[in-house]
Amino acid sequence: MNILRVPGIAAIVSVLACSPAFAQSASFPEQSGMQMTAASRQQLIDQLIKEVNSSYAFPDMAKKVETSLRQQQKRGAYDTMSSPQRLSEVLTDELQAVTRDRHLRVTYSKEMIEDRKSHDERSPEEVAGYLATMKSNNFGVERVERLPFNIGYLELRGFARATDAADTLAAAMTLVAHTNALIIDLRNNGGGDAAAVILLASYLFDKRTQLNDFYFREGNRTEQRWTADVVPGLRYGGTKPLYILTSKDTFSAAEDFTYALKNLKRATVVGETTGGGANQGDDKRLSPNFSLFLPLGRTISPVTGTNWEGVGVMPDVSVCARDASKTAQVAILTRMAASENDPDERRRLHERIAQLGAGATSSISCS
Repeated sequence: MNILRVPGIAAIVSVLACSPAFAQSASFPEQSGMQMTAASRQQLIDQLIKEVNSSYAFPDMAKKVETSLRQQQKRGAYDTMSSPQRLSEVLTDELQAVTRDRHLRVTYSKEMIEDRKSHDERSPEEVAGYLATMKSNNFGVERVERLPFNIGYLELRGFARATDAADTLAAAMTLVAHTNALIIDLRNNGGGDAAAVILLASYLFDKRTQLNDFYFREGNRTEQRWTADVVPGLRYGGTKPLYILTSKDTFSAAEDFTYALKNLKRATVVGETTGGGANQGDDKRLSPNFSLFLPLGRTISPVTGTNWEGVGVMPDVSVCARDASKTAQVAILTRMAASENDPDERRRLHERIAQLGAGATSSISCS
């Protein structure tokens, strides 16, 4: 097994795609607005099995997928499915039932899917459209705020491509750089770009730190992923209190960030157990109207030797997601009060704690 040490953000290969990067596949007739036939269903399933067998991160599990799909075909489970959308949903359910891998999914598009190899092969019009969408979402940065008693708050709704989001992330981190503690809210973050995870994490350590390894089935190789030596804007540093908020909807790249910082003892995680998707990958084009998101490898923590696939990242403080922000603030303020010598300031801290409410709701009762 070859080890590739990645020296910095620019050299990192993103395997958590924010936009599709479709692989070459067999030639199919255009199927836009189609009704599925026996022949088109057979072609789709054959191509699906081919892609899973050739590239899925877990070869043994790929064989189980093939066996399950063929058995379903023999039983006639797909015979009455003329709706391409319905077929994509049923195939996704079958894939995930066999593998317990929430990343593995089939998607149907009414518009023809371009047959391209990578993000960089998109047309100038596609690039402009992508950037316009990312800008309208502020590259995932939903809110940056300075809460009472100089607590920084950053809500991130997604990890946009690091090369595009770098300036926005730098601005956000610069705004919170002088706060006494920081809360990063990932409760509504469904994932994104692996390189952006490393970029954000790089602000939160004082020295170069290994976050995780990533094993690729192709080439039987492993990449080590380290924080960057230099970041744009101001570095937050590795000593001030850091809290990460999670929910059951926190997924993929957001879990990657949370898992690494939790196990490195850099952050306290508050909220709910996350969604449980660790097997990162990319889109494979199955036909002009179908694609498959296929995990190509797996994350391995240098601390735990494993990852969060299927189980999620468990919080250090388990509360309902809706209560996670106030719970984190109470923890920070309680810590401040314990070391505060000024009685007036200590009284104000306790008043703020009472205002927020110190009680935490058990995650068991969360709806």
